[in-house]
Amino acid sequence: MNLELLKQSIGKLVTLTEGEWAIVASFIHLKTYLKGDLLLRQDEVCKSISYLLHGSVIYFQLNEKGEEVTTDFAFEGEWVTDNRSRISQTPSHLNIKAWEDTRTASISQQDLELLFHKVPPMERVCRIFIEQAYVKLVQLSIDLQILSAEERYQKLVMEYPQAFQRLPLYHIANYLGIAPKSLSRIRNKR
Repeated sequence: MNLELLKQSIGKLVTLTEGEWAIVASFIHLKTYLKGDLLLRQDEVCKSISYLLHGSVIYFQLNEKGEEVTTDFAFEGEWVTDNRSRISQTPSHLNIKAWEDTRTASISQQDLELLFHKVPPMERVCRIFIEQAYVKLVQLSIDLQILSAEERYQKLVMEYPQAFQRLPLYHIANYLGIAPKSLSRIRNKR
């Protein structure tokens, strides 16, 4: 199991001994999702946290017309979960779908609790992950209220340039809170 990317990511946050890493690795389950597979289905309780080893995912909700409204996305090297559902053990409001063939390293919530006791630095890793997710969510909320559509677009180009090569424009437009036609106009100005 090739977990070097995950090991490096965790190593940026905490120092683990080889023995501690071996314990962490023993709790990891590798999963492969084909493009279009759901990692999490709306109304199900999120039961794990996953690290993207390869691929990309989109987070979305279905609107009253049954259309996907993109709320977030992630690429390899990022953590994927629904923190609200996972922590509160309540049904998710989100779907998480593999946009490309995707490989994850997952730890169940139940195993995560055990892991915190066996390897205490992992609790710090998860706390930092949750803090980063919170900051991203708050910043997106502020951006949607304060920045113009063009400013939100420019910010996304700077922070996630790969989104424009790997995701359809309608997902990007949804994420930015604008209509696809508006996104096309903004892109054509450039």
